[in-house]
Amino acid sequence: MPASSSPLRRLGGGLLTAAALALALAVLVPALLGYQRYVITSGSMTGTYDRGSLVYDRVVPTASLKVGDVITYDPPAGAGPAGLVTHRIVSIAPQPNGTRVFRTKGDANPVRDPWTFTLSNRTQARTAFHLPYAGFALAALADRNLRMLLIGIPALLVALSVLARLWREAGETAAMEQRRA
Repeated sequence: MPASSSPLRRLGGGLLTAAALALALAVLVPALLGYQRYVITSGSMTGTYDRGSLVYDRVVPTASLKVGDVITYDPPAGAGPAGLVTHRIVSIAPQPNGTRVFRTKGDANPVRDPWTFTLSNRTQARTAFHLPYAGFALAALADRNLRMLLIGIPALLVALSVLARLWREAGETAAMEQRRA
């Protein structure tokens, strides 16, 4: 193997390690600090949180929410898309019974969401910050086949490297023994 490939291999390995470490830190450190993370999968918040962004939400008291806050919530069953949505609160209507009725809108959507909803829990996830496009890497890791490749290929390379070293050492030992004989 040419001598120039060794520094390139080290650089590539270093860059790959740095990228994996950065992704791990982006996922683990905020979780340790009490943040929840979500991947933005649609374009409804484009311009604020582009598709593929990783948003971090802090759980806050529902009573502290105000118009302009961006929250991640589950729309009413049958009224909106299935699964969690990250949209901006555009109105809060207090009701006589003390509940508050919320309406949201995606920043890139031309109109408000067609549903209204109440938040029955005492706490709610409110967006604190985001990492643009980092969610693509996290979403890719959700794919079992890709995850197996990302784990399997480096494991195979390590195993082959160990076997090659053992083979080389066995050959050197055999050569030494033959010289002694």
